[in-house]
Amino acid sequence: PLLDAVINQSDTEYFGRNSTSEVYALIESDLTEAAAVLPAAADAFFGRATKGAANGILAKVKLTTGDYAGAETLLQDLIDDTEYALMGDYNDVFYTEGNNEILFAIPYIEDGIDAQDFSYEMTAFGAASGLNYLTSDFIAAMDPLDIRKSTLQNSLLPGETAKYLTFSSDTRLCGNDWVVLRLADVYLMFAEAKMAGGPSTASVSAINAYNSIRNRAGLTELATDGSATLTKEMLSDERRIELAFENHRLYDLIRMGLAESTLGAFASSEGFSFVATDLLLPIPQGEINISGGALTQNPGYQ
Repeated sequence: PLLDAVINQSDTEYFGRNSTSEVYALIESDLTEAAAVLPAAADAFFGRATKGAANGILAKVKLTTGDYAGAETLLQDLIDDTEYALMGDYNDVFYTEGNNEILFAIPYIEDGIDAQDFSYEMTAFGAASGLNYLTSDFIAAMDPLDIRKSTLQNSLLPGETAKYLTFSSDTRLCGNDWVVLRLADVYLMFAEAKMAGGPSTASVSAINAYNSIRNRAGLTELATDGSATLTKEMLSDERRIELAFENHRLYDLIRMGLAESTLGAFASSEGFSFVATDLLLPIPQGEINISGGALTQNPGYQ
């Protein structure tokens, strides 16, 4: 259901399903209106919503809906915006907080009421619970020469990421900022926009954007003389490593049309089954009851 107002149970016109396009249209209009009135990053306290943050998220929405030209324009503007810049050291993105690579982050302060416990959930608890940990598949996918490896993998506890190590006295009162959107993501989205839903691109500007991320990681870059091709799989693999543990992977796979094949192969390797409807969440039974049956359950659930 698309809810754009506070409703009562008697407002039955809001029950049932809206189309995906209707939902995305509201999301786009919200972000477009926000970008028009929000300040630039230089005019806002770090952690506040900004024009760049709204436009970056809007670009990702446009990629999702297939508006590649619209996404490309927004992303090019962000790349050209001198308020933002890639950090020279990958580790500093996460441990020099408030840096210029961040378009939007949720700031936290350790050991107080403005703290969080996701750092614990992403490290010690993540590995113990099996929810957030480095799989053998991910470890094997990392190039041994990748400079990012020391930040992605805790050298003392290889099953844990080192992106969210805390300096707090209480692991449930951590001060690590939660990075929502950063410029490296923008560069890789720009390459994806130039690919325009196809399997590959020879666009030099797309390859330059891809190379910017590879260069910082100390990895081999693609030629920029027009002879190289950037494939969707190469771009997906780069996003997997660069943005690991930042809550992008599932949405990347779905947007790029790689979710069923990738998750299906991983499930099989781990001895589990996977079907396409596993990409859907169930509709809460309580909501179905309140709607009087106007809402129906998603496929794959009873």
